[in-house]
Amino acid sequence: MESLAKNQGLFLALYRFVVGLLFACHGVATLFDVLGGPHGQVPSIGQWPGWWAAVIQLVGGVLVLLGLAARAAAVICSGSMAYAYFIVHQPQALFPIQNGGELAALFCWSFLLIAILGPGRWALSGLLTPSQVVEHDRR
Repeated sequence: MESLAKNQGLFLALYRFVVGLLFACHGVATLFDVLGGPHGQVPSIGQWPGWWAAVIQLVGGVLVLLGLAARAAAVICSGSMAYAYFIVHQPQALFPIQNGGELAALFCWSFLLIAILGPGRWALSGLLTPSQVVEHDRR
């Protein structure tokens, strides 16, 4: 149990990496019609909300993955998924399993957790400001 607590920053960094990568893949799939394509039609440039959501997914996912401005990016990503859930999914049914909003709900809460706990170890922001690395290592 002690080794788990000692490596909390490492596990958080791995979690951040996976969540950011998966989110960025959604953005790439929607914007460039690759990786299985978007869920629905490919949005035209500037189209609300599909194109903007995909840009948030790609840019926000990459920033979280790299740990660069990860907290701010995670807040924006979490908010975009809350918007997606309540505007797109929730009007269809109350529970995520009924309305197809499981991914939106999971991403929303995952990014909120990253925003609260920070990026963990191996974040690019730690390389740019070494004083933060020491703070993260104390956790």
